[in-house]
Amino acid sequence: MSEEVLDEWQITLKQKRVEVEKCQTEHQLKSCMKCESLLNCSLRDSYIKAVYDSMSKGKGGGFEF
Repeated sequence: MSEEVLDEWQITLKQKRVEVEKCQTEHQLKSCMKCESLLNCSLRDSYIKAVYDSMSKGKGGGFEF
């Protein structure tokens, strides 16, 4: 049985994901895309920031996709 070692960025990301999933459940949604507050949601914005931070480990900068 292996334990997953998380850094601070991954921990924050997991916490934000739980918060977003809780909100979706409370609003009976499977995705934020169908939410009327999609473009003005601070919870979703903080989740997106956590995703980018976990990818860059907080170093900022741009991502090239």
